[in-house]
Amino acid sequence: MPFRNRYTGLIDKYRDRLPVHDDTRVISLGEGNTPLIRLNNIPATLGRDVDIYVKYEGLNPTGSFKDRGMTMAVTKAVEEGSKAIICASTGNTSAAAAAYAARAGIAAFVLIPEGKIAMGKLAQAMIHGAVVIQIKGNFDAGMQIVKDVAAHAPVTIVNSINPYRLQGQKTAAFEIVEELGAAPDYHCLPVGNAGNITAHWMGYSEYHENGIVNNRPRMVGYQASGSAPFLRGHMVDNPETVATAIRIGHPQSWDKAWKVREESEGWFDECSDEEILAAQKQLTEKEGVFCEPASATSLAGAMRDIKSGKIPEGSKIVCTLTGNGLKDPETAIRQCENSGVMVTVEATMDAVKGAILDNME
Repeated sequence: MPFRNRYTGLIDKYRDRLPVHDDTRVISLGEGNTPLIRLNNIPATLGRDVDIYVKYEGLNPTGSFKDRGMTMAVTKAVEEGSKAIICASTGNTSAAAAAYAARAGIAAFVLIPEGKIAMGKLAQAMIHGAVVIQIKGNFDAGMQIVKDVAAHAPVTIVNSINPYRLQGQKTAAFEIVEELGAAPDYHCLPVGNAGNITAHWMGYSEYHENGIVNNRPRMVGYQASGSAPFLRGHMVDNPETVATAIRIGHPQSWDKAWKVREESEGWFDECSDEEILAAQKQLTEKEGVFCEPASATSLAGAMRDIKSGKIPEGSKIVCTLTGNGLKDPETAIRQCENSGVMVTVEATMDAVKGAILDNME
């Protein structure tokens, strides 16, 4: 009998832990089951004895963790008879919404901030057939419009205020526990809307309450300095950062995230754009893992807290990488423009050999 991969998506895998029925039509693209990669080279640069793992959510079907929540949100929308979904997005949510709507055979409407979305993400939303509406405002303005529109039009919101989104996203914590055999000591995430840190805590808590693990991690959320309402203690009206996926000043899961920080005895912190980009480049050059800038925020913050001793030696740390680096190729290329990684020579053996020898370490 030929081998058959029975993994068909996170709803099928965790059906008994999700709000679905036996006859629910599942809208899936085979999401979940993403790699948990132990870093080999970066820890040695930190001067501390720690284990760092990255949960590479960029290998979900549309290239980000959003697929975990979107499979649940769209599945439930279809089950409830919805013919259209809507979201505001900095990019990844729009890509996931468009793809899962296409899979379900329903319409998708996405609001994006004009000029503030990485081209890889915009391309996904458009090619999947969503109606893309650019607004002359930021994500927070778009989110308010989406909520207002949904009150007057027959569309289902699939942003993280949709409770089914968090139900899907909590499964990342399940996978981490199953691979490590326990929860990590610290779980570090980028924080924008704060739904993901909330969902992970839900997952860890559920496994703890059911006796599957004895521990829960401290949850640590890192924001970009120009978009850091949790560090300012209030909403930020005009957030700015190169990490466009977390360029959000009015987090929709504000209260839930503060509760996570308190219950887990974790903390929030911020990283500059320079720190974020440096972590992104270090991760690609030293570990071969390419994530988008916002994803690298989790590693940038973790490395700093490991060096300072805030995260102690002997700790097991998981950093969520929320999106694939191909989501934002322009930012990646800009980082390499002056690094000498691309040279132009004549089409001769001698010229190519010379270029190789000149760049040998």
